[in-house]
Amino acid sequence: MQHEPETHYTNIAISGLAGTGSTTLLRKLRAALEPQGWRGYSGGEFMKQYVPQGSQEGGHHSATAYSPDIDRQVDMGIRSQLATEHHLIVESWLAGFLAQGIPQVLKVLVTCSDDLDRAQRLAKRDDMSPEQAFVKAYQRLDDNMARWSQLYADEWNAWVLQPGTLAVECKVWFWNPRLYDLVIDTTAYNEEDTLELVLDKLPQADAVAASLALVK
Repeated sequence: MQHEPETHYTNIAISGLAGTGSTTLLRKLRAALEPQGWRGYSGGEFMKQYVPQGSQEGGHHSATAYSPDIDRQVDMGIRSQLATEHHLIVESWLAGFLAQGIPQVLKVLVTCSDDLDRAQRLAKRDDMSPEQAFVKAYQRLDDNMARWSQLYADEWNAWVLQPGTLAVECKVWFWNPRLYDLVIDTTAYNEEDTLELVLDKLPQADAVAASLALVK
């Protein structure tokens, strides 16, 4: 989706399923934009404010690891910060959905159209076979969708259906490309190219790109 030049994004919301490269993009953006005064965090990092340290889950887990109340507090906290703060980068499964209706937020969806590539990434990350990693990822997705489709049914209606972003008959899918300003398939773009695609959408992209070129 192309934007007019006057579009002025002050925050970035990154979403993507496990293994697509959304966390890598967050890391790259933090490194590139922190000198410009930006800061960034993942949903898991933000959750640490709400969950007692002794009860925090290690590694990658489903949303059902915590109560619906905690899930909602965390997600609404993310939405509030995206709406009120500036120079903020947030990466989480639902970050793009939580940014619906907030025009100053660049909503980025990271995808991976090659399932084998994605499975291999997950296997490397989780130290298991690609087959095991893919099954685990889909189970986690099923768990999360079961939780979130109920927990955010009202928000889906208010933020997505009522404004006409999607038709009423469209199923609940928080990673529908039409909810996003920029969709990047990391099968087609490497880490640096993915970073540049996002930076090109920001007002200060030229300065950042120039500084990156100096260190290459």
